[in-house]
Amino acid sequence: MFRNNYDNDSVTFSPQGRIFQIEYAAEAVKQGSVVVGIASKTHRNAEELSSYQKKLFVVDEHCGLAIAGLTSDARVLSNFMKQQCLGHRLTYGRAMPLGSLVDMIAEKAQINTQVYGKRPYGVGLLVAGVDEKGTHLFEFQPSGMTEEMVAFAIGARSQMARTYLERNLDKFADASREDLIKHGLQALKESLVQDKELTVENTSVGVAGAKVEGKKGIEPFKLYEEFEVKEWLDLVSESQSGGEEGEGEGEGGAGAEGMDVDS
Repeated sequence: MFRNNYDNDSVTFSPQGRIFQIEYAAEAVKQGSVVVGIASKTHRNAEELSSYQKKLFVVDEHCGLAIAGLTSDARVLSNFMKQQCLGHRLTYGRAMPLGSLVDMIAEKAQINTQVYGKRPYGVGLLVAGVDEKGTHLFEFQPSGMTEEMVAFAIGARSQMARTYLERNLDKFADASREDLIKHGLQALKESLVQDKELTVENTSVGVAGAKVEGKKGIEPFKLYEEFEVKEWLDLVSESQSGGEEGEGEGEGGAGAEGMDVDS
């Protein structure tokens, strides 16, 4: 009833202790296209589902991010992260630790909730990459809160993807690069409405890898788009079809579970 008295700026609390502009920014994240991130001991990957705008960005050789929410705000944060990574390389001659990088954007976002005339960034991020301590996956929220995850999904209908990730959480740590990508795409598939499919037009994959035995250095963060992801999409479709046939023989209709996310 009195919400409009308290949502003119980001430093005014309502009587209930709420900051409505932060809640509006969080709502923008919920309405963005879904993105999924998964971590193993050797790789971090992020998948995105979007038909209109690019949602995956390379930040530095060792890291990248996936976004859900306002793309313009994401570009501001990604450009800031690129500048910090470049400055760190010039100063110290090595890649910037992921934890330090995420802390910087968290502080930058949190300042906007303390200064009159500014507004929270209306975007959520999944920051994936590798540094000297290993592989990392961080979630960033518009309030400035960050948290390291093993697997996570943000954006519209992301709860369906998170449910899949929770069911398969124990498989990720020792998963191979290909299996990790397949799990990410399968999680995306779970979030689709009934008449939608994963295609080369609306799906992209980003992967970064740690040092592996017999190889030097890291696997740089790389984006795979359009027909580069077709092989993975075909594998997901084949495994899904095989699962449906097997389940249908036993329970008569149970094979549809997990496909119709509107039901």
